[in-house]
Amino acid sequence: MKLNKLYKGVTCLLLGTAMFTACTDKVAFGDSFLDKAAGNTVTEDTVFNSAEYTGQFLNSIYALQYYGLPYNNNCGNSASPWTGKFDQVTDCWLMHWDNNTIYKAYYSGTLDATQTPLLSYSNDNVWQAVRAGWKLIEHLPTVPGLTDAEKASMEAQAKCLIAARYFDLFSVYGGLPIVDHAYTGTEGSYELPRATVDSTVQFMTGLLDEAIQSGGLRWAYDGNTTETDSTNNIGRWTKAGAMALKAKILTFAASPIFNADQGYYGGSSEAEQKHLVWYGNYDATRWQKALKACQDFFAELSAHGWYKLTQPEDVGCTRTPDGYRQAYRKGYAHQGSHEIIHSVRVGGVDAFKSGTYTWHQWHDSPARQNCLPTQEYIEMFPWSDGTPFNWETDSIKGRLTGSNGRMFYQYKAVRGGVTKTASRDPRLYEECIVNGQQKSLDWTSGKSNGDVYELWVGGYDAAYNVASYDDKTSTVKVTEALTSRYATGYDDNKYYMNQDYLRQFTQWVYLSLDEMYLMYAECLAQTGNLTSALDQVDIVRRRVGLGTLASCNPTLNLTSNKDNLINEILRERACELGLSNNHYYDMIRYKRGDWMTKPLHGLITYRMQKNAAGKWVRVYGPWMGADKDAGEVEPSRFEYEKFEIQNRKHALWGQNPTSQTVTKWFLWPFPQSEINKQYGLVQNPGW
Repeated sequence: MKLNKLYKGVTCLLLGTAMFTACTDKVAFGDSFLDKAAGNTVTEDTVFNSAEYTGQFLNSIYALQYYGLPYNNNCGNSASPWTGKFDQVTDCWLMHWDNNTIYKAYYSGTLDATQTPLLSYSNDNVWQAVRAGWKLIEHLPTVPGLTDAEKASMEAQAKCLIAARYFDLFSVYGGLPIVDHAYTGTEGSYELPRATVDSTVQFMTGLLDEAIQSGGLRWAYDGNTTETDSTNNIGRWTKAGAMALKAKILTFAASPIFNADQGYYGGSSEAEQKHLVWYGNYDATRWQKALKACQDFFAELSAHGWYKLTQPEDVGCTRTPDGYRQAYRKGYAHQGSHEIIHSVRVGGVDAFKSGTYTWHQWHDSPARQNCLPTQEYIEMFPWSDGTPFNWETDSIKGRLTGSNGRMFYQYKAVRGGVTKTASRDPRLYEECIVNGQQKSLDWTSGKSNGDVYELWVGGYDAAYNVASYDDKTSTVKVTEALTSRYATGYDDNKYYMNQDYLRQFTQWVYLSLDEMYLMYAECLAQTGNLTSALDQVDIVRRRVGLGTLASCNPTLNLTSNKDNLINEILRERACELGLSNNHYYDMIRYKRGDWMTKPLHGLITYRMQKNAAGKWVRVYGPWMGADKDAGEVEPSRFEYEKFEIQNRKHALWGQNPTSQTVTKWFLWPFPQSEINKQYGLVQNPGW
């Protein structure tokens, strides 16, 4: 195949001059620095003839990593606020704004090979990072002024960067073309065929093994200098990061989408026949390999330490719900957290320190970045003791409404007002905004403070975005606002935190220790060691004060029922790893078409108040303002109704979850323009 057939499109990113947009790290080069910078002619020979420039070149590859929060139109498709997040096409979250890819292509069911998915094959800096990584590796031996140890470190980091960018695409596209060196553009003719799942997995894990075994990576940035501390360097690839990513890749590869007796689309498509989207069979040893990778990671952790889950501080010998929540928050949000294995950051270019078009900055607008929890997600979170929440049985027991109602908080009347205690899993209040939740959680004291979110009908915050009230007829009807916060009765808190996260440096957690514990649990369960799997899950649950998984779910027989345990691990992952793409990955890995096709729900909350006759009735209006100013205590009694989402229905809802109409969505379409270039790219089934 002639080069000029390939040059336009993704392959120009492999063959042409490296072009970088430094969206994460500031570097000393312009966008086309290999051609020209600061008015001077700068060639590859110039860059790789300087130890300083070579280090900055490596930094510029870090600038091309995946960052999971929308923040800037110019840093790849997935970073654009006009795109949306993976989790918004699961059963846990909804996007209520209609001017983005989520609504236009996914909810409508109209995505095709002429449109760009949430992560672009050709417009998310993947191939720029791959080419730049190989270019660095190939030039390193001749760079003057670098020690052998520095060269080994740079090469190992570059291999991790390449492997990570490959996994970003592999997780949503399957097998990929293998680029194992930097093309010059003068090769004449060649092909870049799409590789099998097996070859792609071996390529990624092979790079990581080389990095792990090279001796060039630190286990962790655990020093007390700028060059070695975690706060400044936790975004650098480490041996721990490489080992964790290897485990994640092997776990994904061992999962049912790839590791099965039949291809997910029926087995007869070209991509399935060529094993580009599955292995071609089921092999239990793939789970053994994933388990071994997890065991290797935890063996190194035992030997070298440093990484650990953030734990709540004892307050008067009692750990409080707020304290558990604060520990969970610090674990994912605090730069330098000991449980973050690898993170990605973006440069601060505005007062919010989180980039142009920030997630936080647009979150407060009526529509732009709302990411609304569903009732299905809320019900995944157990009670504060770890026992499961169940709408039907808990309603019968009077736990939701009435004098003993404690849907989100347990209220107790005291002189001059009421006190309340969080009644659910502390992670719920960090992932989501629920009715009655205070708007701030102090980073230092770990105590909630400030006004409460009023999410009842007519409340100060939600107003009538979930249901409308007609004073003339005294009736309420569901309207579910089209483009509003709280349209499901809830809002997102993860990565938002109201004023708490203003002027903090935001980071995207790419790999974390809590994910590793749950991944280890999954691999143990899949290989038959259910008791040890439960031990790993309970490490994560203890951090937020929950009882053991088996004791809290006695009817599920988790010590003997593998399927039930896997389902509980996936639920636990949804609660622990919200808005991290992992629930989307779980939906795909386990071919959960039922998650894609079930109608989703929101919650209507009603504020209850006694009338003059002493009867409890619904009242419509805010507490903030006149009621609060008049000394009325915070509302503490509510009624709830679930409703089916209407304004953001998905085209797949109600369809057969095992039909090809549904299963084709397990992997996304490659651009038809790339298929047409005939360099060996085979389209995914159904597209």
